[in-house]
Amino acid sequence: MAEGDPGTDQRQNEEIEAMAAIYGDEWCVVDDCAKIFCIRVNDTAKNPKWTLCLQVLLPNEYPSTAPPIYQLNAPWLRGQERMDLSNSLEEIYIQNIGESILYLWVEKVREFLIQKSQMAEPETEELPPIDHGIPITDRRSTFQAHLAPVVCLQQVKMVLSKLYENKKIANATHNIYAYRIYCEDKQTFLQDCEDDGETAAGGRLLHLMEILNVRNVLVIVSRWYGGILIGPDRFKHINNCARNILLEKNYITLPEESSKAVGKNKKVKKDKKRSEH
Repeated sequence: MAEGDPGTDQRQNEEIEAMAAIYGDEWCVVDDCAKIFCIRVNDTAKNPKWTLCLQVLLPNEYPSTAPPIYQLNAPWLRGQERMDLSNSLEEIYIQNIGESILYLWVEKVREFLIQKSQMAEPETEELPPIDHGIPITDRRSTFQAHLAPVVCLQQVKMVLSKLYENKKIANATHNIYAYRIYCEDKQTFLQDCEDDGETAAGGRLLHLMEILNVRNVLVIVSRWYGGILIGPDRFKHINNCARNILLEKNYITLPEESSKAVGKNKKVKKDKKRSEH
């Protein structure tokens, strides 16, 4: 770094000494000759939730006519949050041109972290109940469906994580799943599927759920391969497992039950007409 004005150098050195005295171990010298420093800022002294490293380079013109060159380092800091904090630091410089501002910057960062830690945390979704279907075995391959009611992606992830805690399920050859969540505000479905190595099985499962018009449900079908290829029958078993558990948990009704209900209504109407005559 080129030599600067003696007065400016003295002001910088005094500020650096003050910062080291105030922040102690949190203040770190990265390159003394280049005047690059870093300070670790936490929201609280004990058990901090949020931490950010503010790295600064002091140019020859600082503090007289130029601000420090800074970098905000935190893996969680991105997008609008990064922009807002950067704007706050730059506003402090504009309001204090010609003054030493490192202390003001550090405390602004700390204020930002404290506000972030005090923000109401989103409510944690409860783990939905998980039901397990009756296994189907064919030529030593076993298929079993699992089902859970879900209303958001967080619940989908929670159910999958819970299932994978079961070593038997986690060690299945394939865990195919699909889910459909109805979004009332947009009147659309949030849906997706996973093959888990069984090509096209997830898409077939999701297609079945679309045909059956089920909503707010996650279906997982585990397959344990028995060493004998069973060809397209594997897709039949996957869908049958899924259909059976959806039926068992009243997400769908049997066609004959619907027909009986319609027939019964017709008979009631016919009897009513006869009585009227």
